[in-house]
Amino acid sequence: MLELAILGFLADGPLHGYELRRRVAQLSGYTRPVSDGSLYPAINRMLKRSLLDRRVEPGAAAAQRYVLSLTDAGRAELLRRLREPADHEITDGSRFFTILAFLSLLPDEADRTAVLRRRLEFLEQPASFFYEGERPLRADEIDDPYRRGMLQIARATSRAERAWLHEQLDD
Repeated sequence: MLELAILGFLADGPLHGYELRRRVAQLSGYTRPVSDGSLYPAINRMLKRSLLDRRVEPGAAAAQRYVLSLTDAGRAELLRRLREPADHEITDGSRFFTILAFLSLLPDEADRTAVLRRRLEFLEQPASFFYEGERPLRADEIDDPYRRGMLQIARATSRAERAWLHEQLDD
């Protein structure tokens, strides 16, 4: 998802590496911090695949600054990844939010709708963190207050997301 975030932010226009890092970090939040040790190797891999272009510009001090921009191949890759997310990108909430952050970049409404429908189908399947055999347990079936809390929070979050998805799909 790091590569998708890089492609998505650069779709808005060229950015200095430190500004790109800041935006990616804000999107991923404190639960998944972005280190230089993961960001810059990802950028270098994407440069080698010609998804990004890097140019040098003079810095305010003596140090040069690198400006990254999206190539045509990078834009095509971004649109492909938004149009055809992997199953784990649909089912994992944090990964799906990264897709959602850039979904408006897909020009075809039918493609955007298909992605939202896949997420809604996933959310409408019965699930739990806890099971009795193969049967998912509901919050009212759990005695442990913390586990019950987990399920109540997950249910409320899922209900809110499903409502929003129905609203989007009905429009």
